Amino acid sequence: MTKDILIVDDEFDMLQLLKRSLEPDLECRIETATSGREALRILSQKYFDLVLADLKMPGMDGLELLEMVKREYPDLTVVMMTAFGGVETAVEAMRNGAYDFISKPFDHETIIVRLEKALERSSLIKENVRLQLECRGRDDFQKIVGNSTVMNRLYQTIQMVANTDLTVLITGESGSGKELVARAVHNLSNRSRNRFVAVNCPTLPENILESELFGYKKGAFTHAAQDKIGLFQEAHRGSIFLDEIGDISPTIQTKLLRVLQEKEIKPLGDTKSITIDARIIASTNQNLAEKIKSGEFREDFFYRLNVLPIRTPALREHAEDIPLIANHLLEKHCTKMNKPFKKVSADLMEVFLSRAWEGNVRELENVLMQGILYSTSDEIRLGDVDLSRNKQAQSQTAGAFQDQPYKAAKELVLKDFNFNYISFLLQANSGNVSRAARQCGLERQALQQIMRRYEIKADGFRK
Repeated sequence: MTKDILIVDDEFDMLQLLKRSLEPDLECRIETATSGREALRILSQKYFDLVLADLKMPGMDGLELLEMVKREYPDLTVVMMTAFGGVETAVEAMRNGAYDFISKPFDHETIIVRLEKALERSSLIKENVRLQLECRGRDDFQKIVGNSTVMNRLYQTIQMVANTDLTVLITGESGSGKELVARAVHNLSNRSRNRFVAVNCPTLPENILESELFGYKKGAFTHAAQDKIGLFQEAHRGSIFLDEIGDISPTIQTKLLRVLQEKEIKPLGDTKSITIDARIIASTNQNLAEKIKSGEFREDFFYRLNVLPIRTPALREHAEDIPLIANHLLEKHCTKMNKPFKKVSADLMEVFLSRAWEGNVRELENVLMQGILYSTSDEIRLGDVDLSRNKQAQSQTAGAFQDQPYKAAKELVLKDFNFNYISFLLQANSGNVSRAARQCGLERQALQQIMRRYEIKADGFRK
């Protein structure tokens, strides 16, 4: 699509020179104005992708024009031109919202490259606005956001898998949306009217996980004061989601293998087996083939699980969806935090699009929550978020804990993570533990238990 550029300069010959030299190379339409007043009149009548304006003009100079343009058209990309001696003024212009400045006399190749980058920014802003509107007006696929080819293939796989009643194994990196995929499989299946029971396997010790999954009879162990129905029974005729199944012990693997083979469970302390009808959907972020080689994961259990595999793509594999995902998350969390809707600045979105996102959508979500909290305008800018924190923390962790025993190092990392994550949650929710628990997907009691363990008190975050 042809771009429209407005060039503002009081020298008529300069305007004609720029129009003749830039139009063919940039494949754009150029209009000209000989004063700031004329430029504002033209801008009020037509949309432009870029304004290229001289700093030194009689009457309204470039800085005054910039101020007026940014007030009326805050997303419009403005590039300033200046003679060599006006560099300090040009830097001031950039502080006031100009995207770039170009020194006179011009080098043709340089000005073409700089203006192409400025036009890229304009395109990014237009796409960002379009996606905001689209995000508010479209029905997402089962709360999963993305329009890329990669994501559409995922949606097709989910729909095909949902129509069966077979076991599903979802693989993918942490934060890539495995639970959303599991819920989509359940919601699109003929079991959708019945319960979807999610179990976070790594958070429960082996003995507790076993009793939670299979239930127990009164007197089966100390404190078993009454019979307890297991989660498999709760998921009867529905689906049970075993999250991060790669972390469970060989003992539990053996018992789950029997469930997959026999479709029955035996509660702790019971002599009779109970037939169950629950579809198993499991997930892992680990390489189970490597765990099989090391003897940590049963091969026969893996093949029983891996009947219908689904892989969730990493965010870097569908980076073109980042603006749409970001706007979806902003709408979600601005509402939760009772903040006015904010958007991501073009400069920050450029960084988002080029970032590796090792933590995937969850990492992007955390960065945006940080931006919502700390930005003082309706736009989240680079200075409102700390994108270096995760990589720095990873390198510091490796260096600080490499001489520690594994368990001690792990506990230190967990303590640091929990303190920072929960403190951020409590700050965002003014110390309201119930709201913080809902926001992070935990039960209130579970969040309170973590807070007690790491000595985090909600009082200090209450306004």
